[in-house]
Amino acid sequence: MKIGVTGGQGFIGSYVREELRARGHQVVVFDRHPRTPMVEGEEFFLGDIRDETAVFELAAHVDGIVHLAAVLGTQETIANPRPSADTNVRGSLNVFEAASRYDLVVAYAGVGNSFMRDLGTGSYTISKSCAEDYARMFNAYRDGRITIVRPVNAYGPRQSVAAPYGTSRVRKIAPAFACRALTGADIEVYGDGTQVSDCVYVEDVARAFVTALEHAAQHGPTERPVEVGPAESCTVNDIASLVAKEAAYLTGLSPVGVVHLPMRPGEVPNAVVKADVSTLAQIGMSAADFVSLEEGVRRTVDYYATQWLPGYLAA
Repeated sequence: MKIGVTGGQGFIGSYVREELRARGHQVVVFDRHPRTPMVEGEEFFLGDIRDETAVFELAAHVDGIVHLAAVLGTQETIANPRPSADTNVRGSLNVFEAASRYDLVVAYAGVGNSFMRDLGTGSYTISKSCAEDYARMFNAYRDGRITIVRPVNAYGPRQSVAAPYGTSRVRKIAPAFACRALTGADIEVYGDGTQVSDCVYVEDVARAFVTALEHAAQHGPTERPVEVGPAESCTVNDIASLVAKEAAYLTGLSPVGVVHLPMRPGEVPNAVVKADVSTLAQIGMSAADFVSLEEGVRRTVDYYATQWLPGYLAA
């Protein structure tokens, strides 16, 4: 199949592209700016999901869409909710309408903490969950072929780095912890660290998106959202400990400590963000086959040690 990937130059998008090519699909990368070079089996479509005409033009030339494009962030979208509402709701509606027009299958990136919408945890969660509701409406009344895929915190090599170590505007747990530990700074944890915030290796997330899309093409959308996460949960303190240990091994330094900071707006004390991994069976997958947290952290910290750290130290 020829598959459009909205937000295809993002972190998860880059792995979805690799997974699609590995399975023999052609890829059309739909994004606002050409940042990464295309490879054999790929083409680039310059566009914005808020532009209805551009989205419909994409849909006219593909067999399915993996819809990843979104405005991210928790506290960032509380301070400025309009961009996330515009992109995540209206942009997703454009994708669903275009898919309906051309009878396309869609794998839509939902949000792993969708249950927190009731707590008003941020426009990101609210807007992404709203788009899930629209996806269900299209499936129920518009012959939609949309499968909702809800990954928890995806992590792995190539994830963007936020200040003070990089230019990303959204702080992600793996690069934030790894960059501090590799430079000898204590890891900063918001709250007491006992909150459960499950992480899933990005390659497993990409496999779930592509498998969900292929399943929808053969069998239609799944009855329930496909939740993608590890078989066993962990706390933020557990993740920090693993990162500190691996960074110490790579640098030869003593493991850094952990500093606890006040929680930020949109973060909930004692929260439990985990996936109902039984939903993976709908597409023939199992969390038992996923990369373990220990192995995933090892690969991730090694990436930042070899690919990020030398440039940072030389700057």
